[in-house]
Amino acid sequence: MTGGSKPKKTIVPKKNPMPSQDPFLRAKNFNEVALGYTEQAVVAEANRCLQCKNAPCRQGCPVEVDIPAFIGLAAERDFAGAIKKLKEKNALPAVCGRVCPQESQCEKYCTLGKKNEPVAIGRIERYCADWELANGVLPQQVNPPTGKSVAVVGSGPAGLTCAADLAKLGHEVTVFEALHVPGGVLMYGIPEFRLPKKVVQAEINNLKNLGVNIEVNAVVGKFAVVDELLNGGGFDAVFIGTGAGLPYFMNIPGENACGVYSANEFLTRTNLMKAYRFPDADTPIRVGDKVAVLGGGNVAMDAARTALRLGAKESWIVYRRSKNELPARHEEVEHAEEEGVKFAFLTSPTRIIYNSDYWVIAMECLQYKLGEPDASGRRSPVPIPGSEFVMDVDTVVVAIGQGPNPLVPRTTKGLECNKKGNIVADLATGATSKPGVFAGGDVVTGAATVILAMGAGRTAAKAIHAYLNGDS
Repeated sequence: MTGGSKPKKTIVPKKNPMPSQDPFLRAKNFNEVALGYTEQAVVAEANRCLQCKNAPCRQGCPVEVDIPAFIGLAAERDFAGAIKKLKEKNALPAVCGRVCPQESQCEKYCTLGKKNEPVAIGRIERYCADWELANGVLPQQVNPPTGKSVAVVGSGPAGLTCAADLAKLGHEVTVFEALHVPGGVLMYGIPEFRLPKKVVQAEINNLKNLGVNIEVNAVVGKFAVVDELLNGGGFDAVFIGTGAGLPYFMNIPGENACGVYSANEFLTRTNLMKAYRFPDADTPIRVGDKVAVLGGGNVAMDAARTALRLGAKESWIVYRRSKNELPARHEEVEHAEEEGVKFAFLTSPTRIIYNSDYWVIAMECLQYKLGEPDASGRRSPVPIPGSEFVMDVDTVVVAIGQGPNPLVPRTTKGLECNKKGNIVADLATGATSKPGVFAGGDVVTGAATVILAMGAGRTAAKAIHAYLNGDS
């Protein structure tokens, strides 16, 4: 080392491993699978960061977190500084550290990842957020009151993020949630073993500390419509973040039989209504010995893993493409395999067979081969004539996607929607066809990730602030 030059940084090629529950044990409980880094591990992981001046990782973050800055603070064990830096941009860091697909976002652009494993950005984020929850929530700066009031419809990731940003800007914010607990898909859609509900509620309490009002059991479109919130309701603007809660079905014979669930119902009964605690909880759920989950995304993995925890002897993912085309996160697929979920690839049902009491007893399936890539870039499944076979099952969960909740769009005058029912909004601002009404997240884009919905909430908050100031 000469001339005061810095010593060359030692490259650590692999991520620090994430401790997790033993697969055999966790497949029988709803406790969190990933146990989180120790302080020693998080500091070691943070020190893998190259602190690139151009910070390419930031281009993969929909909420624009200053990733090198918070990681640098974590490397110095300044976890208070790290979480403060994180929360300048991210209202839900404990959630994002657990469920964001970092591998296809920030970590995808990590310089270290070009030749080695990228920095485990999400794991460091989770540690910092959990550190704050354990050590006391740090106060955040809130601007003086502006006298303006905003209604946020839906308390999922888009709505919560929009509400937090607007509250910090000094606006009075009221969130209307249709269910009895706030959190949206974070509460009803993602299982306890991936995202503990106490973590979600702790994050929501942080928003309440910013001054955000949350009203539950408040179904906009029933007790009031958007037009009434704007005209006589006391609100100067409205943000719609009602998500994608309308399940899609395959429309095959027998789909109305007893023992067929949408993934939405199956997971809501389990996650939000605690069916796995029945009879201590009020909501039951019937799961047979052999469960088939139709689909290959994260929701399908959640449902298949949940079925095992509810007592199924076999839980199958039935997917019409091959393993290479699975849209679920690699980590979720890996966890499912470790826990004993089985996979029937290049297979899709043609009808559901039921007995004289209308309960599912089997499923007729057709086998496929892969053809040319379709518009998504994945190879298209092509049915193989004469390949029908019967699969014995007694529960079927349909997890092939969901569309926008139609209630708010249908009851709002002058609100343009596309043919799928999604609200048409400017993706750069969230502005809709109706003045003063903004929208973002899955109700606009269709079902996507938590962090993309959060990014839409942030975008809309900026635009709403400008609108309220008369700048747009």
